[in-house]
Parts: sequence; structure tokens; C-alpha cells
Amino acid sequence: MLVLPVFVFPVLLIRFHLALALGFAVGAAISFFNFYWLKRAVVALGERVAISARAALGEQETSSGSRQSGSRVVGGFFMRYVLIAVGAYVIFKGSAMSGYGLFIGLFVPVVAILVEAVYETYGALRRGL
Repeated sequence: MLVLPVFVFPVLLIRFHLALALGFAVGAAISFFNFYWLKRAVVALGERVAISARAALGEQETSSGSRQSGSRVVGGFFMRYVLIAVGAYVIFKGSAMSGYGLFIGLFVPVVAILVEAVYETYGALRRGL
């Protein structure tokens, strides 16, 4: 997810307009932080479920990680979408070309997952699996 924008940004800058390339960069940054925050939220919710399950079984808490309140985790989850909406609004008010770039940038995780899937499939086929 970090390498793909580095290679795509110059191509968009040379082949298309600066606004499209900058919109792509913003979209890629938003999608990266969205993915990162989603990962943190899933880990935090998983920890809370594990702690609740241990408490229900009568076991003592052995986790040394930081615990966040459930409302903070859920609030952070919804705050991601508010930030994405604000970013999209600002970009659309700037120019339509930037908006196109934003949408292209938001698909960076999808392309990164596709590249990883192709790579893993190729590796599995080479090993005879």
C-alpha cells in the first residue's frame, strides 16, 4: 500500500494533470490511514472481547496492553468516515479532476491486496501446492 502510490503518482503527474495526481496522493493517504485505523479498531475490539470472555470464565486479566473504552473505539470507527467525507468535500470543491484522483487513490488498498494475492498464488504454484 505504500509502494504503489510512489510508482503511480509520477505516472499520473506526467501523463495527466497535476490536480489528478494530487487528488490521487490525498486519496491514497486517506485510504492508508483508514486501513491503519481500521486495523487498530479491530485489534482493540478483539482485546475487549477476549477480556470479557476471560472475565466470564472467571479468569484474571493477564493482558498488559492498553485498554480503550468501547465507546472510544466505536467513536474512532465512525470518525474515520467523517474525516473521509470532509476530505472528499474539500477536494470536490477544488476541482472535478482532483475528485477523480481521490477515487483512484481510495482504491489503493484493493490493488495492493490484488497484487499480494497474485504474488502468493504465483509462489504457491511454484512450490507445487
